[in-house]
Amino acid sequence: MRPIKEKKERSLNTKLFLKAERCNSPKCVMIRRPYKPGQHGKKRSRPISEFGKQLQEKQKIQTVYGLTNRQMMFLFRNYSSKEKIQEILETRLDRVVFLLGLGPSPRVARQLVSHGHILVNGRKVTISSFGVRIGDVVSIRPESANHKVFEDLRIRLKQYAPPDWLKLNLEKLAGECVAMPVFGDTQRIFDVNMVGEFYSR
Repeated sequence: MRPIKEKKERSLNTKLFLKAERCNSPKCVMIRRPYKPGQHGKKRSRPISEFGKQLQEKQKIQTVYGLTNRQMMFLFRNYSSKEKIQEILETRLDRVVFLLGLGPSPRVARQLVSHGHILVNGRKVTISSFGVRIGDVVSIRPESANHKVFEDLRIRLKQYAPPDWLKLNLEKLAGECVAMPVFGDTQRIFDVNMVGEFYSR
């Protein structure tokens, strides 16, 4: 699975943090092989068209959040505000689990939710796209506490700080949404406006 994800990052020429710990180390594929995959990856490629750039930005969002084409189309055709789209994406339950540090990568966080290891306000939620709201508490299901993925979690989280809009309770291994995320242009690894233009054609 890892080579596929690394090829995706290389083809999009962007560090997508699909392997969180690896992406923050010298082993990151974008450090070791910062060129497109394939036999001719090192050769200079032709300039990308405007449509090609829009398609790349769309693929970045799909890869990071694990969205299907139908989900992408619904999102961008029903919400015109860049801020609202980014808010919906960042407050997805699987994304919140990852941002709290309860899942080591977006893909693993998505699996933890779908396999029933995560609670929201004490109730099991298995829908990755579930929208977390202010006041919601996200925690690990007690019956899942001994799951291998949670081994040494408290130790790892001692060195971790979640975004300001999330509050982590290290003792309870739970997190609360205390505000809605606020974004600056420098925080994004993709251009939401370009994806909006892609779907407005």
